[in-house]
Amino acid sequence: MKKIFIDGSAGTTGLRIRERLAERRDLEVVTLSEELRKDLSARRDALNAADVAFLCLPDAAAIEAVTLVENPNTVIIDTSTAHRTADGWEYGFPELEGRRERLAAAKRIANPGCHASGFIALIEPLIRKGILKADAELCATSLTGYSGGGKKMIADYETAQTPLHLGGRQYALGQTHKHLPEMLKVCALAAKPAFLPIVVPHYSGMEVSIPLFRSQLADPTVTIDALKQLYAAYYAKGLVHFAAASDESGFLSSAALSGKDILEVSVYGNEERILLVSRFDNLGKGASGAAIQNMNLVLGVDEATGLCV
Repeated sequence: MKKIFIDGSAGTTGLRIRERLAERRDLEVVTLSEELRKDLSARRDALNAADVAFLCLPDAAAIEAVTLVENPNTVIIDTSTAHRTADGWEYGFPELEGRRERLAAAKRIANPGCHASGFIALIEPLIRKGILKADAELCATSLTGYSGGGKKMIADYETAQTPLHLGGRQYALGQTHKHLPEMLKVCALAAKPAFLPIVVPHYSGMEVSIPLFRSQLADPTVTIDALKQLYAAYYAKGLVHFAAASDESGFLSSAALSGKDILEVSVYGNEERILLVSRFDNLGKGASGAAIQNMNLVLGVDEATGLCV
């Protein structure tokens, strides 16, 4: 039976991973008592005894945790921002071309950021297939449930609400969001997108929207139907799927996939003004679900095992 350790299991991502693993009978989840949870020696022992260790820690703590691992067989899945563009780390998005096989053999896996997952799912296939040029100047809006802000933000929304909490709250106004580096690197983009993240007043769920004008396409003859077919073929396997249309009476809710571990991509608009949309749970395919999917690949089991699909 494989041993799993969650370093930082008290945080939102760690708790969701623990919940997802609670029903697994093929795994032994190693736990530390409350008094040992931050003990360096106890953490070192647990990390080195694990077949797979999840790091659900702030960036600096995640970097420190990696230095504690001496067992060459321990697989590290880091859910922080620390290693997403680092050399020697595989980016944990198995649906992207060529990555599933590398992830299955990896010892160091950087779990994607939530906003980044929605952006990359839409743009990476278009860059790879030559539909968009690497120097395309893009704009993306991303709606996220407040759980993405961690325990303090969750408490603010659930116990200390003000009138400001009733609507969407845009942030990262200086265009320096921490997910931008991985968006550029994974998509092989030459220009940073204008990125508009917005916290909305529901617990979990995410919706990333990217508008395109036909003039932005590398091939102006590409149709909306061709884009839909491209996504459907590109995401034929895994937890990312093409969704043909919404059944929400002309609306698209950012909470539609709350509690799920899948991600759906869609194409709307018309032949001149195209709208690309991805929807998922910021704690699911945007965090914990993706981490477990990567663990499943490493362990050689079906990648959807233990997930809500």
